[in-house]
Amino acid sequence: MTASVVPMITNVALVSVWVTDLDESLAFYTDVLGFEKGDDVRLGPDFRWLTVVHPNQPELHLHLTTPGEPLSPELIEAMKRAQAHGGLPGVGLNVADCRKTYEELSAKGVTFLQEPTERPYGVEALMRDNSGNWMLLVEKKEFDPEAMTLADLEG
Repeated sequence: MTASVVPMITNVALVSVWVTDLDESLAFYTDVLGFEKGDDVRLGPDFRWLTVVHPNQPELHLHLTTPGEPLSPELIEAMKRAQAHGGLPGVGLNVADCRKTYEELSAKGVTFLQEPTERPYGVEALMRDNSGNWMLLVEKKEFDPEAMTLADLEG
């Protein structure tokens, strides 16, 4: 980006996370992961706008939402099938100590698909939220992305 170009977009403010149950997911994200409830607004009998925020990044809201209108019935069913068979990609979370976070979350009953593993960019673990969505935990370290190869990511 050149100095004369002013970006129109200043940051990311909202990311949707598809969940199976709003109340259960609110409890998971707040009680287990340490997020705080953001917005919780009922818009009619069938729609609830629910967000959570991390205390260190309150400008970014995770919008917890269930598959429903205005999505097409076909897309709603496809998303429900994906949730039933292993979840959808979720979000990546930075952590100070991946191994310690893994131990603490495991003790709280969180399911992990990958234990903490050394990577060129840090230590990562892969977990599921209570709806089955994949969530990547990363303890970042300095690295040269130009020097990274596919072999660096293998087992």
